[in-house]
Amino acid sequence: MKVKNRLLDYKEFIYQDDDWFKFSLDSVLLANFVTINTSCKKIIDFATGNAPIPMLLTYRTNASIYGIEYQKCIYDLGIESIKVNNLEEQIKLINDDVKNIRNLFESESFDVVTCNPPYFKKNVGSFINDNEIKAIARHEIMLKLEDVIENASYVLKNHGIFAMVHRTERMIEIIELMKKYRIEPKKIQFIYPKDGKISDLFLIEGMKNGKSGLKMLSPMVIHNEDNSYTNDVRKLFNNNKD
Repeated sequence: MKVKNRLLDYKEFIYQDDDWFKFSLDSVLLANFVTINTSCKKIIDFATGNAPIPMLLTYRTNASIYGIEYQKCIYDLGIESIKVNNLEEQIKLINDDVKNIRNLFESESFDVVTCNPPYFKKNVGSFINDNEIKAIARHEIMLKLEDVIENASYVLKNHGIFAMVHRTERMIEIIELMKKYRIEPKKIQFIYPKDGKISDLFLIEGMKNGKSGLKMLSPMVIHNEDNSYTNDVRKLFNNNKD
């Protein structure tokens, strides 16, 4: 069922469907993590879903923001969300496949690429959700990790920024692919569900044709022992354009 929710503690609303894969804290973490310079003019968010990352990025930049989403039903929710928040002038959504990016934009068209991609490989014997929309959002059915990084490199300008959130268990694979496509890892932050637990997510940022040199940021813990959000996470919610 389609619902209209607040985008966390932000002023904006976001349309979602309870039966489908809804946006998560991962998008908030990525939108706050990515480096956006004052010279940034164009940003694109791959696998944008119902557009939480583009909407969150409007708090940080006046750049033109694009989002590309393959699933039409999810794209339609993003369009509704952008309209209800009067963000049409800054955000443009495209209903297409990331792998088709070469037919949509020229090479070196963007200053920044972000992505909260499907996390899980589609392996023989692996559990795939019966809900096709959820399955495509969670598993590499339509979009593989290498597709994301290869096409990010294509659209990024020289020294452009690529930032992604992903499962920590796939970090080495991600770094290898970034280097393969000339995106030098520059910044990493590990995310922990609770203090004392192992990291399940991490944030990574790289620069196209950048020099070597990697910074490890302070780790972020998401939940206190009582399952409430930590102060570090709450700080990400307390934004207001006014």
